[in-house]
Amino acid sequence: MDAVVLERRHEIRIRPVAGLRPVGPGEVRIGVHTVGICGSDVHYYTHGRIGPYVVERPMVLGHEASGTVLETGADVTHLAVGDRVCMEPGIPDRRSRAARLGIYNVDPGVQFWATPPVDGCLQPEIIHPADFTYRLPDQLSLEEGALIEPFAVAVHAVTKARITPGDVVAVVGAGTIGVLTAIAATAGGASRVYISDVAPEKFAALEAYPTIHPVDATRQDLAHVVRETTEGWGADVVFEASGNPRVFGSLWETPAPGGTVVLVGIPVDPVPMDVAAAQARELRIETVFRYANAYPRAIELAASPAVDLGALISATYPFEDAVAAFERGAEARPTDTKIQIRVAGA
Repeated sequence: MDAVVLERRHEIRIRPVAGLRPVGPGEVRIGVHTVGICGSDVHYYTHGRIGPYVVERPMVLGHEASGTVLETGADVTHLAVGDRVCMEPGIPDRRSRAARLGIYNVDPGVQFWATPPVDGCLQPEIIHPADFTYRLPDQLSLEEGALIEPFAVAVHAVTKARITPGDVVAVVGAGTIGVLTAIAATAGGASRVYISDVAPEKFAALEAYPTIHPVDATRQDLAHVVRETTEGWGADVVFEASGNPRVFGSLWETPAPGGTVVLVGIPVDPVPMDVAAAQARELRIETVFRYANAYPRAIELAASPAVDLGALISATYPFEDAVAAFERGAEARPTDTKIQIRVAGA
């Protein structure tokens, strides 16, 4: 069957790949319906690497996916043929120490779709562990189901932040993860969320959320805006969702004393940290790497009236135009939030 393959840096082709093996116990075969393009997919396309993960051989792209169950293996009882599902793309060694501790996302042996050398899911069918495959409620479309993966990052970040009702929150960066984090923080009890970016066009995706307040970083300073609206106190929680090294110079000015900073964006290179500034406010610092045990909560929240994931979909390309979809992703249009690919034959 055909798949979307990153042959090498700057070269993507749609070409045949090996067929699937038989479905084993505890597994399901899924007809892939929709796959979202993530910033990491684009980065592998444009740079050929992310940190220590280097594309050294052709790799099937894609890890944000939804689909329909086509076949179930032995011992699968919670899924049936015809179920609409989304798939968690990171599979740990369930015998590992990290998995036993419930932090399987940091298992060194995790196999994550479209992270070299592991192939992704941009192909008509895949086989996946049933334990990491989740039925979608009727309220969610398959297109929205493909957004559960990035939404799980946001839900995981908000969970680690320990937001309490009435908290004032700041989010740095209005890319997909930043926007989803602002939405999750609002649904999690934040009274106000300030989100900043240098591309104000990105804020259009948040117009339906009256408690989320955009801050145009080309004209306003986020820390100043937050302090001005909190009588000089600052934000209870700050999410860094841009990964931009330039942000870290002033990041510690935004949180309130005793506040929390959650590092969600991943800088490409090491960044300096003002330890003294963080200590002076006794800030709690949390870090986020993907997610663990977040999919069920992300699905429940996405299906609630508090969230509209469908509004974040900027464009959907047919499978045969997948190369054009990645080229658009590489353009990084400020008006784009999420680009998706509808997989043929699903």
